[in-house]
Amino acid sequence: MVYFKRLESILLANNPQEKFDAFDLFYEDFKSNKLQIEDNYTPVELEEPSYSSFMNIVLPKQIQKRKYFDTLEGKAILLHTIAHIEYSAIDLALDAALRFKDLPKAYYEDWLEVAEDEIRHFKMIEKLLTEIGYKYGDFEVHTNLFEAMKKTTTFLERMAVVPRFLEANGLDQNPKIMEKLHSSPDALNQKILQALETILEEEIDHVTKGDRWFKYACKLENLEPETTYLEILEKYYPGVTKGNKNDMNFEARKLAGFSCDELKRLSNKQDCN
Repeated sequence: MVYFKRLESILLANNPQEKFDAFDLFYEDFKSNKLQIEDNYTPVELEEPSYSSFMNIVLPKQIQKRKYFDTLEGKAILLHTIAHIEYSAIDLALDAALRFKDLPKAYYEDWLEVAEDEIRHFKMIEKLLTEIGYKYGDFEVHTNLFEAMKKTTTFLERMAVVPRFLEANGLDQNPKIMEKLHSSPDALNQKILQALETILEEEIDHVTKGDRWFKYACKLENLEPETTYLEILEKYYPGVTKGNKNDMNFEARKLAGFSCDELKRLSNKQDCN
């Protein structure tokens, strides 16, 4: 049984349950060393996200900002937003384990483990959605995470942009949502809060994996990691390294491998112990 072609079919699968079932079988085979790595595999060129056939996709500016915590629909929109981030993260992890060849086995182990986590996160949030009468697909979404995946085709840039920038930004946003949930402690908010606590803890590990493999990629190319990271961020997200981010979760980012010098450069805070 082959590794890359099977994983490619899972990445491209446009039915969530079929994707998850196929991944479970694939992952068991991977852990049992039943898969053969193909020497002649060429990564698939991604033109559209795997969810394009069943989601209403709009531009980010077309998604209206709403108050998430005042109504049941608002909470459903919050859950749907989180579910879409998690579903997109599944494909990001699958693609990381697919696109880059000739790396240590530990690399593929890491990103398949991340994919397994993201599937569990998605199912956890989807369950809360269905409990209140909604489903994934009921609200419009944008493709920002997919576009980042599509653009970062080199190992170095993917590790910098996806886990070490986009997922790390989630470490900053998650506590702010949790704080609002704490301030409105109804039964549903408590369930959402418990889910977010689990996600935050495990996302720190995901960013840590990205940090490790980004630094590995820098070592392969004889590059200085902190300078290289800032250069890549400026390439894809001009202005983000200007130090004007005031809500950065220093504690979580330090656990994930960021240095105090990086954190002070990226934020407007200068206290980092």
